[in-house]
This record gives sequence, C-alpha cells and structure tokens, in this order.
Amino acid sequence: MSSAKNRHWLPTATQNQTVPEDLHPIIKWFEGHKEARNRFRWTLRDSLDELLDGQRTGRWCYQHLTKTEKTYLGTAVEINLTREFDISDGIHLDWKIDGVDVDCKFSKDIGGWEIPMEMYLCPDHGERAGKADHPALLVWMNDDKSEWAAGLIRASDELLRWKPGGEVRGYNRDNKRRISEGAFSSIYWLWGGLQNDLPTNLLLQLPRHIRESILVPKSSGQHRVNELFRHVTQRLVNRQVVLAVGQQDDAPKRVRDARKDLRPEGFIILGHLRTHIKIARELGFDPPPKGAWLSVRVCEVPETDDRPKFFLHDKHWAIARSDECGSAPELPIKE
Repeated sequence: MSSAKNRHWLPTATQNQTVPEDLHPIIKWFEGHKEARNRFRWTLRDSLDELLDGQRTGRWCYQHLTKTEKTYLGTAVEINLTREFDISDGIHLDWKIDGVDVDCKFSKDIGGWEIPMEMYLCPDHGERAGKADHPALLVWMNDDKSEWAAGLIRASDELLRWKPGGEVRGYNRDNKRRISEGAFSSIYWLWGGLQNDLPTNLLLQLPRHIRESILVPKSSGQHRVNELFRHVTQRLVNRQVVLAVGQQDDAPKRVRDARKDLRPEGFIILGHLRTHIKIARELGFDPPPKGAWLSVRVCEVPETDDRPKFFLHDKHWAIARSDECGSAPELPIKE
C-alpha cells in the first residue's frame, strides 16, 4: 500500500494530545466501546480481505486490487465500521454519532483524505455548502507495514488546502479539498495515534521464496495448503489464509487433510479444541482461537527431556530439532 511518507505527522501513544472540547463526545463514543481498538483494527483487516476475495481469486495483497477496487476500499471500510459499531445513518453525511453528523474518510496515503463541499461552511459554495463545519473520521492503513491510524477533525474552510498565495481554494476535479499540512495538529488521533498492529497479512509477510514454494501455479489446492503448514510453523494461520491458498470452500477440511498428510513428517496442526489448546500451552504457544491453526513439527522424547513437552498416547512429545525426525502423534479431532 502507501509508502507512508508522511507518517511523521502521526503522533505515538507516548505523546500527549489535547482533547478538543467540541469533539469530546465523539471521541468518547469511539474509545468507550468495549474492545473498540481491537474491533476497529480487525474491521480494517476484514475490509481489505473482503476485496481481495482470496478464496475466489487467490489474491493476497493490496497491489493485486484493480483501480476500481482500490477506490472502493474506503466504502468497504465505512460499511464495515457501520456494522461493527452499529452506527446510525446521518441526515446529511454518512453517520450520526451522539446526535451529530459525521463523515468517514479513508485514504491509503496519510494526508490524502478528501473533504467534499457539503462537510463545511463556505459563503462561496451556495447550495452545495454544508449546514455546519462537520466532524470527519480519518482512517488510514498500510498493510505492508501492519500500520493503521484513525483520527477526528472538524472540517472548516480555513483548515483545508488553498493554492499558493492563499486566495484560491485548492479543489480537485471533484471539488474536494485535502487537509492542509498546517492543520494536521488539529487532528485528534484515537488511541494515541500511530498503531503498529494491523492484523498481519501472513502471505505478504512471508519471505518471497517461502511464498513461492506454497503458491505453486497449477498445483492442487490441497497441495498448496499442505505446503502452507509445512513451511509456516509455530505461528497462527487464519481461515482467510487457508481459503486464499487453497481456493476451495471448506477450509477446515483442507486443514484436516493436511493434518493427515503431514503427520508422517512429524507435523501436528493444532486448532481450537480443548485438547489442542492444552497441547499448545504445554509447548509454550498461545492457543489458536476458533478459525485459526498452528503447525508444529514434533518428535518423541524421553520423560527426562527438559524441553517443554506434552503427553499423548503414552508418550512424551516436544518441538523437534532440525536433526530429529519421525511421525507425529494422531491428534484428537473431537472433544
């Protein structure tokens, strides 16, 4: 996505921000929701994944989208935030929050948000002028770096761009204007500003040679899923990744088949069953949530081995070293 060349404009959580009195109710509304920040970042992840549609297309990064789809991403973010936070429709703008009309603006570039005439007061806009200077939620994400941010500003004629000289407004072809660089200090950034935990795009973050060994052209979907769990170990793999790799409907079935196919090589693939969660914890991993899996190559070890281990089928098992091999135990597939 964006090179984020203007990321220095975003504060970090260690920098104090003054809460604008006029935006306080809207800030409180967003930050006051239970698990709001976590839900917000996952909504951004889901919005991009929805457009990539990996199960049908095999696409796995923003650059694979068409120009039209890239333009639509902002609409997808708005729609999904509306659903996630149950936001009411506004009278003149996208949303009504705490009785106030608010617009949602997404941009892949920091500073690229475009503000239409109906969002702010201007004596020169005639009937197209806004009824007030309205608040805008500004949203940005960079999937390449797993970064995102969301901020609030009250749009006004003075805070938007003017052409050099300051006498002519800086409209684009759609009669929209971007926020001026000098007005960035007027943005209040939710949750402290720059966030570094956009849910990871696993395929994007893999080394190129590993990704290419998984996404072998013209190979079967099951073969690609097997390669995924053979090469991506000791880290969570979510359902969307399995669907994009396999390009088939039933992700859990692909994983069950991979579990059977890879067992002779020493791999176990843990899911969200209680037994699997117990094994994950005993090996020192966070347990997979529902809809995610964890591949680990293990080997049989003596009870005296001091590595983290689990006990199954009357044997002890630990994470295998590179020089250790053998079949993995058969995991329970039901509680």
